[in-house]
Amino acid sequence: MTIKRIAVTEDVILGGEGPPALIAGPCVIEDEALVRDIAASLKEIAGRLSLPFVFKASFDKANRSSLRSYRGPGMKEGLRILEKIKKEYAVPVTTDVHDVAQVKEVSLVADVLQIPAFLSRQTDLLIAASQSGRAVNVKKGQFLAPWDVKNIIEKCAASGCERLILTERGTSFGYNQLITDFRALPIMREFGYPVIFDATHSVQAPGGKGESSGGERRFIPHLVRAAVAVGCDGVFLEVHPDPDKGLSDGANMLPLDEVETLLTEALAIRKALDHVTT
Repeated sequence: MTIKRIAVTEDVILGGEGPPALIAGPCVIEDEALVRDIAASLKEIAGRLSLPFVFKASFDKANRSSLRSYRGPGMKEGLRILEKIKKEYAVPVTTDVHDVAQVKEVSLVADVLQIPAFLSRQTDLLIAASQSGRAVNVKKGQFLAPWDVKNIIEKCAASGCERLILTERGTSFGYNQLITDFRALPIMREFGYPVIFDATHSVQAPGGKGESSGGERRFIPHLVRAAVAVGCDGVFLEVHPDPDKGLSDGANMLPLDEVETLLTEALAIRKALDHVTT
C-alpha cells in the first residue's frame, strides 16, 4: 500500500516510508510557561527518537461539556503563544479551527489546521481549510464509519488540499463511552493518506463526569502499542506534566514523563514488524 508523503514543513514529513510521526502537546493552552516547557521536552524526545514532530495545543476548546469549563486564552493570545513556540523551538505547530472565519488568521501561524472530530462533516469548514494552503488534519468523527472518510477526502481534494492527514480517535459505543476498532486504521489507510492514531482521545469518556469528560489514561499505552502493531503513520498524544491538574481533558492526558518510554516501546514494535516484512 502506497501512502502519500505529506510535507508539513521542508523538514517534517508524515507518511510515506518514513518513521511514525508524533503530534503532541497539551489539550489546551493553559499558560505560556507551561506550554513552552512541554514543547521543549517533546522536541527533545522526538529528536532523540528521530521522529517527525508537530506541536499541538488548542487556543479554544469550543465543545466543552459545561459553560463553566475553561476553554483557553482565545485566538489572538493563543496564536501569539503558538507563534513563539514555533520560532523558539523551530517546530511546526497545529491547532483547532472551529469556524470558517478563523481559518485565514490561524493559517498565518499554524502549519497544520486541525478539524475537530465533531466538525469533520462541516463542508464549508473543510473547504476553507483546504483552500488555506496549509496541511489539514481531519479527526474522523466518533459517529463515522472508517470508510466514510472517503467523503471527507473528496471534499478536501476537490477544494485544492494536497496535504491531507486523517486521524482516528475512537468510535461512540453507547452513552459516554468510546471504543477503538483497529480495523479502522488499515481501512482508512487504503485511501492512500497518512493515518494518525489519537490514543488519548480514544480513552476519553465524553461527558462522563456530568459537567466534564472523564477518561481512563491507564489504557493509553496499550492502545498506542496496538495501533503501531496494526499499522499507522503516527500517534497523537495530549500530554501534561500533571494531568490531574490539567484544565481540560486531564483524565485522558498522558503524563509527560511517560512519553519517551511509551514511544520507545512503540518504535521497537515498528522495528520488529519491519524486520518481519523485509
